[in-house]
Amino acid sequence: AGVPGAVIAAGGLGLVPAWRGRARRPVGVMLAAAAAGLLLLGWLNLQGRGLLGMTISPYKGLAHAQRYPGATRIFGAWNAMARVDVMRAAGTRQLPGLSYSYPATPPEQHGLALDAGALQPITLVDPASFDAAAYLPEALAYRLRPQASVLVLEPGAGLGVLQALAGGAAQVTAVVENRLVRRAVAQTATTDPYAHPRVQTVFETGRVFAQRDRGRYDLVVLPLTDPYQPVTSGAYSLAETYNLTVEAFRAMLARLGPDGMLVVTRWWQLPPSESVRLAATLAEALAQREPVAQSAVAPPDQALVIYRGIQTFTALVQPDGWSAAELAEVRRWLEAQRFDLVWAPDIRPDEVNRFNRLPEPVDYTTTAEALTGDRQALYRDYPFAVAPARDDHPFFHHYFRWRQTPEVLATLGRTWQPFGGSGYFLLLALLALVVVLSAGLILAPLALMRPRPPARAAPLRILLYFGCMGLAFLLVEIPLIQRWILLLGHPTYAFAAVVVALLVFSSAGSLLARAPWLRPRPALALLVVAALLTPILTDRLMGATLGWPLALRVVAAAGGLAPLATLMGLPFPLGLAWLEEAAPAWAPWAWAVNGCASVIAGVLAAILALSYGFTVVLALGAACYAGAWLARYGGSRWTWQR
Repeated sequence: AGVPGAVIAAGGLGLVPAWRGRARRPVGVMLAAAAAGLLLLGWLNLQGRGLLGMTISPYKGLAHAQRYPGATRIFGAWNAMARVDVMRAAGTRQLPGLSYSYPATPPEQHGLALDAGALQPITLVDPASFDAAAYLPEALAYRLRPQASVLVLEPGAGLGVLQALAGGAAQVTAVVENRLVRRAVAQTATTDPYAHPRVQTVFETGRVFAQRDRGRYDLVVLPLTDPYQPVTSGAYSLAETYNLTVEAFRAMLARLGPDGMLVVTRWWQLPPSESVRLAATLAEALAQREPVAQSAVAPPDQALVIYRGIQTFTALVQPDGWSAAELAEVRRWLEAQRFDLVWAPDIRPDEVNRFNRLPEPVDYTTTAEALTGDRQALYRDYPFAVAPARDDHPFFHHYFRWRQTPEVLATLGRTWQPFGGSGYFLLLALLALVVVLSAGLILAPLALMRPRPPARAAPLRILLYFGCMGLAFLLVEIPLIQRWILLLGHPTYAFAAVVVALLVFSSAGSLLARAPWLRPRPALALLVVAALLTPILTDRLMGATLGWPLALRVVAAAGGLAPLATLMGLPFPLGLAWLEEAAPAWAPWAWAVNGCASVIAGVLAAILALSYGFTVVLALGAACYAGAWLARYGGSRWTWQR
């Protein structure tokens, strides 16, 4: 609740140049009252009372679990990252990818929900008794690397840590993003895997730890903790996933020692989508990897072993390449556990699609094309968007392509989930709505406004200046928030840091707008240049600071944004000063144009980021600032009499 209060207070500073005489006191009182009210409502919400109390959607995973006969909530708490709940006796039975050859009954589990989502399993068994671990897909890695030193990245409720201990790991480093999850497991598990003497727990995001740590591990494991979501739903398509980008896998590969192995498990979907994108992303990361010590770097198709079960597929990445003995052991284990080989350096077409049979071995053919064929042609021609996710475009679960539009439209109203584009089409529908509403709010006052200025071109120039400026601010702000999630580790931190920094420094910039030494024309031109350079400077700053402690990363983020944000505070008060001198009656309409453009930009930025990446959105923001400069200073000198 302190964040919106700070945002309102910081944004209010931008009004300081416009305050006159007695107007200062009521405006200040209003801002203070709004901030205090938000703080009070936020406190009441944390106590479970008040107007901001939330009701869980009946379609969320936690709501389903609460309806299970005998289910009991045994833990519940909030922090800045998430709401965490633990349910007992809620029917949780989750061992993703468990072989159907497992002869026993899975152990009892509690269910842990983050933000009321699908439950993750807290498995109530000690490592020595967890015999199901030998039948999970990751068990092959522990068989190939006995007594391994293991790095487990973001294992959530702890299943990945329990697997490592049951697999005989000599030392486990568990990287946990949310301290509250660790506390929930400690308070509800009969045997806490994080408390095992061979486990060291580090509280950090997996991506930041992989960048900061300089250790070498026999195994680096990225467990499957998110729930199954069919690609046809478009679920998660709008969410940034910085653990599944080319740069993320490069950082994970850098943590491997000689003969080290990266282990990644994801959900298997048909038609192949996640598997193709993961194979392509790993191939790109391997192609960019530098050798460790004297080890050679094998080509991507020689470094990967991929196999699948009924619902999951697993990739084992050994950058040094695979020996014949290791590949023989891979085949023996897969046959015993009834997993299907999808790819190996020496794979034969006759040994695929044996146990979990498909009409055609599409998993093998698409993976082969991703690893040995023309990848650019695959990205261009495949029915889904499967090009590798990157830090500039970290939407691993966004598979929509425009060619799917007829299929999506054909299924509307006939199926529960359209074919792969629902998330994207919701944004397009929202964009159409805000454009129509904004057009009405802008054009209706223009038609009714009296008095009109003498010049017929004046409304157009005002529209261009304040419209471009409203578009530009959000087209810069929103991709910066999304991009800084990587540096700060969580959307909550990124939103708080970026929004507050932008508003505070842009408010400071607005205070400078009437400084006698300021030259508006070169200042706005400098803003265009700064916006264009922002993607490059952001990448440099992140590369230098990603491994720093969180407090220093926040300071670096604020400092890095300060010059740009200060310049972003200039155009609006300069535009108001312009109108105040030339045509003060048009100032309210200019406010409306700017506000409507900002709303449109918020939706437009999300659509463009999904389609083209953050750099393109920032470049468009710079172009809009250039458009505002041209509307104000382009052509001959502005006069209202012409």
